[in-house]
This record gives sequence, C-alpha cells and structure tokens, in this order.
Amino acid sequence: MLISSHPRGRFSPRGCKPLTLAIHLIVASAAGVLSTSMAQAQTAVQTYDIPAGPLSSALNRFAQQAGVAIIFQSHTLDGLTTPGLHGVYNEQSGFETLLSGSGYTVVKGANGYTLDALPTAGSALELGATQVSANQLGTITEGSGSYTPGSIATATRMVLTPRETPQSISVVTRQAMDDFGLNSIDDVMRHTPGITVATYDSDRTSYYSRGFAIKNFQYDGIPILQDPQYSAGHTLTDTAIYDRVEILKGATGLLTGAGGPGGTINMVRKKPTREFKAHIDLGAGSWDNYRSEIDVSGPLTESGNVRGRAVAAYQDKHSFMDHYKRDSEVYYGILEVDLDPDTLLTLGADYQDNNPKGSSWSGSASLYNSAGESISTPRSFNNGTKWSSWKQYTRTAFATLEHNFDNGWVAKAQYNHQINGYNAPLGALLDPDATTGLAPILARKYTGEYVSDSGDLYATGPFDLLGREHQLVIGGSVSRSHWTGNDYTNAIMIDNAYDYYNWDGDALEPDWGSRTSKNDETTRQTGTYITGRFSLADDLTLLLGTRVTNYTLTGTSQAKDTGKVLPYAGIIYDINENISAYASYTEIFLPQSYYRNRDNKMLEPDEGTNYEIGLKGEFFDGRLNSSLAYFEVHQDNRPEADTAYNARPTNPDIDYAYKGIKATTKGYEAEISGELLPGWQLQAGYTHKVSREQGGKKVSTWEPEDQINLYTSYKLTGPLDKLTVGGGVRWQGTGWQMLTNWNKGGTVEKFSQDPYWLVDLMARYQISENLSATVNLNNVFDKSYYTNIGFYNSSYYGDPRNVMVSTRWDF
Repeated sequence: MLISSHPRGRFSPRGCKPLTLAIHLIVASAAGVLSTSMAQAQTAVQTYDIPAGPLSSALNRFAQQAGVAIIFQSHTLDGLTTPGLHGVYNEQSGFETLLSGSGYTVVKGANGYTLDALPTAGSALELGATQVSANQLGTITEGSGSYTPGSIATATRMVLTPRETPQSISVVTRQAMDDFGLNSIDDVMRHTPGITVATYDSDRTSYYSRGFAIKNFQYDGIPILQDPQYSAGHTLTDTAIYDRVEILKGATGLLTGAGGPGGTINMVRKKPTREFKAHIDLGAGSWDNYRSEIDVSGPLTESGNVRGRAVAAYQDKHSFMDHYKRDSEVYYGILEVDLDPDTLLTLGADYQDNNPKGSSWSGSASLYNSAGESISTPRSFNNGTKWSSWKQYTRTAFATLEHNFDNGWVAKAQYNHQINGYNAPLGALLDPDATTGLAPILARKYTGEYVSDSGDLYATGPFDLLGREHQLVIGGSVSRSHWTGNDYTNAIMIDNAYDYYNWDGDALEPDWGSRTSKNDETTRQTGTYITGRFSLADDLTLLLGTRVTNYTLTGTSQAKDTGKVLPYAGIIYDINENISAYASYTEIFLPQSYYRNRDNKMLEPDEGTNYEIGLKGEFFDGRLNSSLAYFEVHQDNRPEADTAYNARPTNPDIDYAYKGIKATTKGYEAEISGELLPGWQLQAGYTHKVSREQGGKKVSTWEPEDQINLYTSYKLTGPLDKLTVGGGVRWQGTGWQMLTNWNKGGTVEKFSQDPYWLVDLMARYQISENLSATVNLNNVFDKSYYTNIGFYNSSYYGDPRNVMVSTRWDF
C-alpha cells in the first residue's frame, strides 16, 4: 500500500477520491491515537452539565457523553432522582456523584459499568433487563466476550433488549466473529440460524430467510436496497470494520420502506474507544489464504472529547477451485467529537476492493451435456476462464449528529453516501458436446455503478400518560440511488471450442465490441414514521407504529407507488421475571421494475405481511437470551416464470414472461444465545418452514425446510485457563429444484441436495497477556455438498475441509 503526503504536509478534503479520504482518516486517527498515552485516557476528564431529574435518565446521559456503557435493571431506579452533575469529572467520580444517596454504586467490568447495591442495602442487586447507552444503536459487543447482545435498535429505532423486541432477530457478535474466523458477511450468514446462503458462482451470493430473498441491507441502521440483478459489493463486505451484524427476520417496512419480506441485515460499525486499544492480526490457511489486519483506537485529545479509530485489512486468497483467486482490501476511519456535553458528532469513511481472477459464472459446472445427459465434474472444476473476473468495490462516507435534551429526549440525524460498483468481463464454458466433449465459451461483460445517498432524522424519548411512562419515536428518511450500467453481449470469440473435461481456463479474451445496452435508473424514496411503546401495565407493553412512504423509479425502468402505508404492531406480556410472550404484525412492499407479464405489463408491487407469535427468555442478568416463534409470511404478486407462455411466446414484444402469484411461508424457529455457564458461550437455532403458492405447490424449494445451527466455545479453568476450545455444526434437510432440460426437449427433472452435516472446530491459546494464537478447522469431515441448486442448470460446491491459523497481538 502506498501512502503519499501533501507536499506541504497538509490535507484538504476538497476534490479527494474516497480512497484518499479513507487512507488519510486512517493515518490521522492512528497517529493521533498513538500520540496520546493510555494513562491520559484512563484519567480523562471533561465538563458536564446534566440537569436534575430522574436518576436513570441522568445515568444514561452521562454514559453517552463519557463514551461508556452503563447497564442496570429497567425499573430498579424508578422513583429515584438526582440533583444533576455540573462541573469537571472523570468516569468514576461522575457516576459516584450522580448515585450519591441512592444506595447504589458502579462497578467497572469488561463490558462497561454495572450497578451494585451498597452494603447498607442488605443484598446485591438482581440485574434483569438491561439498559445500555451506545449512540442509539444498542450495546457495543466488542470486548464483551459474549455471543448475545445487551440491546438492539434495528426493529423500531428504540434501544431495546431482545426480550423487549416483538420480532425474531439474530445477532452475530464481535466475539463470535473472532472465534470462528467469520471474516466476510457470507461467513456470518452461514453462521446465522435460519438463513440460507445460495452461491450462484465464485463472486455472487444471495441470502434467503423464511422463503424469500433478503434484499435490504443497513449500515448503522441506514437502509440500502440491494439490486437483485447485479452484485456490487454488499455480500463481499469484510467484517473487520463491524462490531456486530444484526439479522431481523420477516417484513421490516417500518424503517426500511421498500424491500423484500425475507428480512433485513444491519451491519453496525465499530466505534472509537475512550481508552487506547489496538491489535494486529496475521493469518495463513489452506489454498494460500493469507490475511492481515490492524485496528487502532483511542482518544485524540487529552480530555478525550475527540476519539478516533482506524482499521485496515488485506486478504489474498486462492481457492479449492482451479485457477481462481481473489484479493481484497478494506480501510476504515471514524472520528467521534463531543461538540458539547450533550452533542456528539460522528464522521467516517470506508473503502473496499474485491479483485478476483478466474471467476466462475452461473455456477461452476454444467449439469447436462448437449444431449441432455447428466454429467459430473470434480469439486475443483471451474467453468470460468483465467481472465474472467467479477470485480466489486464499495466507497462510503457517513456522518451522524446526536443531541440529548434536558427532558430525556434524543434527536439524531444520519447521512450515508455510498458508491457500489462492478466491472465484470466474464467467460464460462457452456454444456459440452455429448460426442466430442468440446464446449463453447459464453462471454459477456457488465460494468456499472450505484451511487446512493440516504438520510434519516428522528427524535425519541419518554413521555407520561395516565400516570405511566411511555416512549415515542418520530422520524423521517429520504434516499436516492442512481444506477448506471453498460452491457456488452456481442463478444467476438476466436476458436471457440474447448475440451470441457480437460479444461484449464486458458482462452483468449474476446473483442467485446460496442455496448449493446445501457441502464440508467434513479430510485427515490421518502418516508415518515412514528412508533410508540406504551406501558399498559407493569407486565404488559404495546408497540404501535406506521410508516408512510413514497417510491419512484425513473429511467430505463419505471415504477411508482406513493402514499403507501406500512403499519407495525406488537404486544409483549411478561409472564414472569424471565419469560415474555409476544405477538407482532409487520408489512413491506417493493414495486416491480424487472418482471413483465405476457401482455408486456409490469407486475403489480410485491407485497409481504409477517405474522409472528412466540416466547422470549432472558436469564443471568441478560447474559443468555432465548426465543421460540411461530411465523407466517404472506406474499402477493410474487414473480414466477409463466412457463406455459414461455414455451410458445405469442407477443413479439416479450419472449419471456412472468406472472404474479400469492405465496405463504409457515414455520417455527427456536434460538438461544449467550452464556450458559461462566466461560461457556453458545449460539444455536432450529428452523422449520414450508413455502407454498396459492394452489398448494411448494416454492422456494432450494431452501431446506429444516435447518440446525449450533456454535459454542468454552474457556477452560485451572491449569488450562489459557486455552479456549469450541466448535460448531450445521445441518440442513433436502433442498431441490425442478429444472427444465432444454437439451432433452424441455423435459422437467428434479435436482436435489441431500441432507448433510458440516462440523467446524476452533481452539485459541493465550500465549501471553498480549499474544494469542487461534486455529479454525472447517468442514472437518470433508463433506461434499452443493451451495447452488440448479441456477441456470449448473452446480456449485461448498468449500472442502480447510484450516486457518492466526495470531493476534493486543497492545
């Protein structure tokens, strides 16, 4: 990596490219952090002006301004007040002053501060549902050592515990990612209960939940809708820059507006720390897989009112597939500035490149030869040429401004600017000739870029009604995405016949010729939303909300839906101090921009409704969470190929048509995550679901109806207390698809993946206080299985057995 300085040692952001901005942020943050001593950070003081009022609100406000977490039971401090905090304090003295006379003190732990009853209180505090102040995004999981979160804000903008959230949500924490080497979003999704990862080819994946594709991604709660046609970096995101990944299942229209009914993936970025911390991670593994990562964070001023963090990671990875490799690099910089005791400004940027060579395309191997006979190839077979490449990149700049008011309300403005691009010259072998074994190359090239701007402004806080305290969120959002793309589909190949069964990827790159089509589309979406959390009784809570959204698509494709109302409702009843029952109703919609019927008219908007009832449990002071849910997802205008028309097209304007159908998924799922015993972490889940269209025929059959995920780790004690061991298993039932064998006259055949188990193992040894080594062994029994079932009559194998060894130095 080359880093060039300004000739005069100054940096001006004007006119700089995203790469330059990201690198300068990293260099500036790292230099500032390293120049500030740990002692200064630990004793950092600042001026506070927190007014008198409820003690719980004052503690939350102080924690936000100090940049730390404070965890306590929701109703423990009811009725307690404080005269406020005015003057210069450090963390400990600030908490002690606020708690003076309350009967409580604070204890600092690895995951922040917790309340503890003073000896005169007669007994220790029984912690229950937790409150954690963390920039209105939920609990920071980094450093917690936990596989479960303390709180989340993905569903409603309110910072709530999983038990207080009336929807199914899975969270993969920083600790889980570190333990099992989950270095990409693909890895995280494979680890997540109830999620199916479909691998189309070497550089494209899609995620499915409850029978539907997940099309909504969020970054720190800001939604971005992924285009279903072209992959442009979302699924190849490196996790080095994230604190956790939250997966909200089912329809999520309240905050996302347009999207699919499968769910939403929210990637929550790492935040700067008030104390200096840093680490370097180096790893090497199977198939020449090398990875390096550096992460530096801490205060940039003596008072700690400015904090920074910089992350850089590089990976050079070959593959079990012939002549395929990919290198990727990611840079991330973030600054937090306390403009005053009540106002926080956050600025950041990230940059990521994924550069593959030898990309497969539409699977990695054909299922049939030219006579329609089934054929098989080794797992290592790669249908792509050596020059084939689906390059993807991401550039992001973001900012947030958050202000705390004296009455306990918080206002937050967020902005996210993101560029996602792809450059894909692709070449792959088609079906081989049944007699000669020769196959032609299909060569096409796709280039394009999405430029997305998203903004969100909301206010949230408590209010009193009928003698009880409730919570309200009022907000609005606006987004604009501009896609420009170029297709080259008339490539001129020379000597286009290759031995399929002895293929080594060697072929001349074609003359791509002139552009054959151009895409130029702009998507605009605006929305306003409101949600109330009403305390009907001590053990009964009602959540009601709605979003009114406007969606327009102009350019190459056209779509419009204005004034769309998306309601949200949930109710939670606390059965006892650990178990709650809940029910919820959510909606979502997505105007169609690609699927046309036999009359050449666009299908009506795809609409989804999610019904859910279940039980949620919270144990051991919130260190262990569990859930059991029954769900139904109803979809209208689901696009499905109009096979009767497509066999004999009659309209000269459309040769391939779709029809809109109704589909319903019904199922249930169970999940548990967190600490079973001291040092023993677990995340496990079981999901059963069946999707059917209105006539009773099963759909989404490539998704298995049954799935089990279980991952666990245990830190040994006694003489072996430096050793942590763990492992995981993934099981899924049969998945299949009915394929049309065009090489055999259009006959319909079933292609299926039999049930299979995958077993992973991990071990970490703490060599010294600052140095550790971790070994991850994946697919221990070298199971051969497909991760693509029939996409364009092709197959794609999952990774064989592989190992990764990494060392981490913390300083």
